[in-house]
Amino acid sequence: MDKKLKLSAISELLKPITWFPPMWAFCCGAISTGQELSSKFSLILIGLLLTGPLVCAASQAINDWFDREVDAINEPHRPIPSGRIPGDWGLRIAVFWSLMSLFVSIYLGVWAIIATFLALILAWAYSMPPIRLKSNGWLGNAACGISYEGIAWTTGAIVMANGAFPELRSLTLALLFSFGAHGIMTLNDFKSIRGDKQLGIKSLPVQLGIDGAAKSACFTMLLPQTIVLALLVSWGQIFFSVLFLILILFQISLMIYFLVNPFKRALFYSAVGVPLFVLGMMISAFALRELNL
Repeated sequence: MDKKLKLSAISELLKPITWFPPMWAFCCGAISTGQELSSKFSLILIGLLLTGPLVCAASQAINDWFDREVDAINEPHRPIPSGRIPGDWGLRIAVFWSLMSLFVSIYLGVWAIIATFLALILAWAYSMPPIRLKSNGWLGNAACGISYEGIAWTTGAIVMANGAFPELRSLTLALLFSFGAHGIMTLNDFKSIRGDKQLGIKSLPVQLGIDGAAKSACFTMLLPQTIVLALLVSWGQIFFSVLFLILILFQISLMIYFLVNPFKRALFYSAVGVPLFVLGMMISAFALRELNL
């Protein structure tokens, strides 16, 4: 296989576009502590490397290896089913990236090692038989939400708190946004309904139908944000509460449009509505930062 082609196939396998959510959540956790970011700039860079190009990339390689049959139906152009990554190289890359993630986490302390180990356990359990959490949309989406948002947020807070376990308010926000990310993962499942049905993967669009899954996704995203809004108000962060409310109202308007034809508009909502959810994470992080200054 041509070297240049092989490297491009590996890059495609690791899916750099998916690294943004955990890196963003890591930044939110770091900002929420109220600590001066420049004081730990090198550690933040290591944390961003860990959450995105390492742990998240490892999870993508793991998923593509164990999803090679369903991808052969839904997306045969992907590196493994297309043969651009031959033999068991997909599995080798997944194992290597997982071990490298654990090695890098050592530089961030004990709690970061534990967080990384937990994220990797969830990544393997999500895709690998016989556990294969993704076989049930409720469990698989929860594993992704916790890894992409909650664990990444918590790791950022740990790094900025000199390795100490995060405070309760930060953990609460991390948990709530993890719950909301469950709905985001449901949106992602709309593109693979055909292959999921053929191979018995019970994603929420398969279990609930297209309309039911769309409503579930919207509810799952709105409920935790409503709770976050209530928390921001109770903490006296009125300015940030208003900004957060505006984002929620925009999301509701987009959800109404999405629910008219969810199958055709799932990609649209993922591209336009989900960024508003993500922006709300950062607003809540800055609100908590104000409390911790």
